[in-house]
Amino acid sequence: MRIDLPGAPGHAMSEPRTYKPPAGPAASRVAYAAAHVVAGAAGGGAAGGVELDWDATLAFRRHLWSYGLGVAEAMDTAQRGMGLDWATTRELIVRSGEEALSAGGRIVCGAGTDQLPAGPASLEEIAAAYEEQLAVIESVGAVPVLMASRHLAAAASGPEDYAAVYGRLLAQVSRPVVLHWLGPMFDPALEGYWGSADLDVASGALLALIGEHASRIDGVKISLLDAAREIDLRRRLPAGVRLYTGDDFNYPELIRGDAEGHSDALLGVFDPIAPAAAAALHALDGGDTASYEEIFGPTVPLARHLFETPTYYYKTGVVFLAWLTGHQRHFRMVGGLETARSVTHMAGLFRLADAAGLFPDPDLAAHRMRAWLTVQGAE
Repeated sequence: MRIDLPGAPGHAMSEPRTYKPPAGPAASRVAYAAAHVVAGAAGGGAAGGVELDWDATLAFRRHLWSYGLGVAEAMDTAQRGMGLDWATTRELIVRSGEEALSAGGRIVCGAGTDQLPAGPASLEEIAAAYEEQLAVIESVGAVPVLMASRHLAAAASGPEDYAAVYGRLLAQVSRPVVLHWLGPMFDPALEGYWGSADLDVASGALLALIGEHASRIDGVKISLLDAAREIDLRRRLPAGVRLYTGDDFNYPELIRGDAEGHSDALLGVFDPIAPAAAAALHALDGGDTASYEEIFGPTVPLARHLFETPTYYYKTGVVFLAWLTGHQRHFRMVGGLETARSVTHMAGLFRLADAAGLFPDPDLAAHRMRAWLTVQGAE
């Protein structure tokens, strides 16, 4: 079967690669997929409120659990700070927490400060906002992820303010949490997080915080797209504190690791490549690094295209792929974010996903792609 694509007329569709759901999670690595949300078919935005298709949103989480992956809920992949409001996020956390309990699936949930209005906030207001969200997450039995806060990035005068806010939160959590360093390529408002734009200084502040509160920290997710820096941080963590890679460019090598250790995973790219990711991780469990590399290899060009600059629009591609693979009935996003990427970008995404064998039903994917191109006037 062939399809005419911008820049690739007569593109020949590949055969899908079939990966059966495993019996359970991989044993040698902890892996979470940061999951997207499915907007309601009628759309919805700031004026009309946020509407989600709850059935499709929760079904996708069951899909991830079926492949042995954990779900990272209410993270930036779910459009935190880019359309999803706190009222809807709260409901998402509660519903997903109930689904996780029913399915026996692992779940972590993002706690932030996005219920505060845009603009200045005091450190007291920021800490209280975190506490409100932490209470919701802990009430459903999920592991909290202390997400990077735009409000804290704007209010903090240096590393000591981060230490004060995070120290207050870590002193009261009921179970070890995950810290999160999201780089400015994912959110420009987070430039200078941990108190300095100098990444060496910022790393030192983060490591000092972790060292002081290690017993209350399960791990830290690093999303800087800098493999060398991640490896350096990983080697400096206290024993028992995991490093969850958020590097959607270099995840195969970071998860594989070396003689001095490895990264676990909390990745947005695992949303569209869940079956392949699960198969690769189980191959690694069995010491079959050749199969691990062979499975992950074709997904890397896709990931690098998906997360190309401006990186924060990767969510558009994630949802587009979910539509093409049949996980949802439409390609609409919260806040109209479906328009954030160009036709050329999306055509490239289609080719790379097809090359990786990620379309379980190539006929459906091609049909939907043709329909979308027609609407775009690019057929």
